[in-house]
Amino acid sequence: MMICRLAAIILIATALSLTSTSAFAQKNKKGQTKQSTTTPVPAVAQPDDAAIETAISEMLGAWQLGDAERMHTYYADDALVVSDGWEAPIAGWASYQAAYQTQRAHMQSVRMERTNTAIKVTGDSAWATYQWEFSGMVDNSPARARGHSTLVFARRDGHWLIVLNHTSLAQENAPPPPAKSGTP
Repeated sequence: MMICRLAAIILIATALSLTSTSAFAQKNKKGQTKQSTTTPVPAVAQPDDAAIETAISEMLGAWQLGDAERMHTYYADDALVVSDGWEAPIAGWASYQAAYQTQRAHMQSVRMERTNTAIKVTGDSAWATYQWEFSGMVDNSPARARGHSTLVFARRDGHWLIVLNHTSLAQENAPPPPAKSGTP
């Protein structure tokens, strides 16, 4: 099913790295810039598994909105993305971004629900796996798909980044074939 495959390939977008906040300059009436007087709230240290959980949620939110720039904050530049299709893995953020944007152009009203997330952290490496359900419009037709994603993270410069995203499409259980009547 092309629609399910398309949804699964796009789902491959999953990543991690917490975004940082910074104060920004604003112009005064004379056209000069000055530093904002608002003090940024210091980031609250989270346990690694909580930081990864938050990052997955934020990345999927950006995926649903079609915000590739925001998604990139969760992916390493050298990330590898594997889809459910019989095709070569996509190597590097730039290649993945191009594929994501091409596929996202065919989608409207997307929704991704994530369940059954498991996260394991070991040193500067981690993995997360979860089930997902996609619903939306693809080329103006309703589409639904279910599957699994596994993300591998590496801590780089203090941020968790997705370095591998592997997505697979769950095949719906087909009803058993009808029983044969008569004798052989």
